[in-house]
Amino acid sequence: MTGTPDLRATLRKLVMLFRRDLAIARSYRAAFILELFYALFGAASFYFLSKFIDSPQLQRSLPQGTTYFSFVLVGIAFFDYMSVALHTFDESLQNARQNGTLENLLVTQTSLPLILAGSSLYPFVLLSLRTTIYLGWGAALFGFPLRGANWFGAICILAASVLAFSGLGILSASYLLVFKRGNPVNWAVLGVSSVVGGMMYPVSVLPVWLQYLARLVPVTYSLEGMRAAVLGHASMRELWPPLAALLIFAAILLPVSFVTFSWALRRTKITGTLTHF
Repeated sequence: MTGTPDLRATLRKLVMLFRRDLAIARSYRAAFILELFYALFGAASFYFLSKFIDSPQLQRSLPQGTTYFSFVLVGIAFFDYMSVALHTFDESLQNARQNGTLENLLVTQTSLPLILAGSSLYPFVLLSLRTTIYLGWGAALFGFPLRGANWFGAICILAASVLAFSGLGILSASYLLVFKRGNPVNWAVLGVSSVVGGMMYPVSVLPVWLQYLARLVPVTYSLEGMRAAVLGHASMRELWPPLAALLIFAAILLPVSFVTFSWALRRTKITGTLTHF
């Protein structure tokens, strides 16, 4: 009996946090129109770049044997989920500090995981809309293949990716909470991931030692799984290895990040520097 009211209260708080961020974003309505053109220009740039560098040798090195345009469009579109995860929690802390709601939010009976989840809800929904626009432009104008894709598998890979990436993002926010300025977690994770994660080129073209490093980065499994589902029409059985890897990353990173963030929060409360950024 108590489970249903608790669930309703949790959902209500998530909706309230989402509506807060949506209300802020609605004050910048022109940004949505600009986002449409930004996605079009991005997709067009990747398409014409692919025309320049496509070759039989390149196509043989691409997973699923697809075109470079399709390969890189998926890479760019879904790599952004890691970027958003690493920045959204930092930005949420900064915004709450600037508008004076940080301390009020933290003294409520709302759990810490719920606050973090609610604060990330709007950025991930907006990014999903942006990704849909990217793929839509690619399919409508530049021949990006949508038919035959395993969309259920893609959603599973995406959900597991968001969980794994969010663990990294909360660790990043923990660093910001304690040290206030300069966040090496962000640039280190994004820098390494952009080089070895397979965003712009297959992991197989890397030196062997970098291929081993790529296996320690969650975005590698995210992009491999997403390309297999969308471009390779892979079955759920075929998607299980990258999906399992992402779930393992999430199972490790999320508890560690929550414990780290709780410790960082207690420390800033003790030192009286909670709102000092």
